[in-house]
Amino acid sequence: MAAVQLNAGAEVRAAVPTPTPQAIPLECRLERGLWQPCWMEVVTIGSQWALVVGAQRWEFRHDGRGRVTMQHGAGSWRPVSSRWEDRNSLCWDGVCARGDIPLD
Repeated sequence: MAAVQLNAGAEVRAAVPTPTPQAIPLECRLERGLWQPCWMEVVTIGSQWALVVGAQRWEFRHDGRGRVTMQHGAGSWRPVSSRWEDRNSLCWDGVCARGDIPLD
């Protein structure tokens, strides 16, 4: 919640809306396995997204300076390297996605 201080010292709290992720159907591959249907949930294009493959979820954050971190399930955040494979697949340390990936 955001707080606004008024002249008389009173404080008014207003709810700040949380962005609703946009879900994009893709195909994903885990550790060189088979391609399978997955979803990319985009909270903020280019800076915060998630990949959902079956019951598994990977969260990603990009700091705007070239560094990407990833969290799998309830695990800790760790830095990952991003690379293009096969001209249309974007991979982050063993987690790959292909399809209409929104980059910016």
